[in-house]
Amino acid sequence: MSSKTTINITLTNLLLHLLCIFSITTSTQQDHPPIPKPWPLQFHSKLFMNYSGSLSLIDLWYDWPGGRNFNIIQDQLDQEPFYDLEWNNGTSFFYTLHGPQRSCRTAQLEVGILRPDWLDGATYLGEERVNGFHCNVWEKADFITYYEDVVTKRPVHWVFYTGRSAHVMTFEVGAVLEDAKWQAPVYCFEGKVEAAGRSGGIESVTADGEDLKNGEERRGLGGLMGF
Repeated sequence: MSSKTTINITLTNLLLHLLCIFSITTSTQQDHPPIPKPWPLQFHSKLFMNYSGSLSLIDLWYDWPGGRNFNIIQDQLDQEPFYDLEWNNGTSFFYTLHGPQRSCRTAQLEVGILRPDWLDGATYLGEERVNGFHCNVWEKADFITYYEDVVTKRPVHWVFYTGRSAHVMTFEVGAVLEDAKWQAPVYCFEGKVEAAGRSGGIESVTADGEDLKNGEERRGLGGLMGF
């Protein structure tokens, strides 16, 4: 047998071996697709939001043991951030802190903040490279597409059904905001302030039950949509 024939046989065997491995891997992924990692019980994340060119930054503080979730939203070139403070008893405060237009609106809803395992039951879509990261991708209830780094299991990106997208810039597991910062301003309890709102409205996300398909996701993801 010539050396050329031997090389061809060796290459053929190698290709068949690689094809077999690929087939087994693909079959395993189909039979047992990866599942998204539950959120940490406490974390701080900075999110870069984009909605049709409208940009904002969100400081997200998630505290499941404390039963609270805080979104501090800064629109591009706005002087005043907007605060979306949510409690697990269904109470939400939407307010500004400074200036002559300071305002506060409260809402009482039937659901609390997002559970750490809120992505349970999401449909696995496969793998995709996003923002330079190799990610697993899931869709939850036709509402959100969620991207998680394959290696670190950290969230990288998510896109809402509206087209609003979030890019995770930092993700600090275990970070906790001091208790004093969770206190809504006194004028939220006086009943004499103007309704707090934004263009596009937090109101439409947290108060309108027809907009989203799951009550808890509707409430808990309102601030993350960057309204």
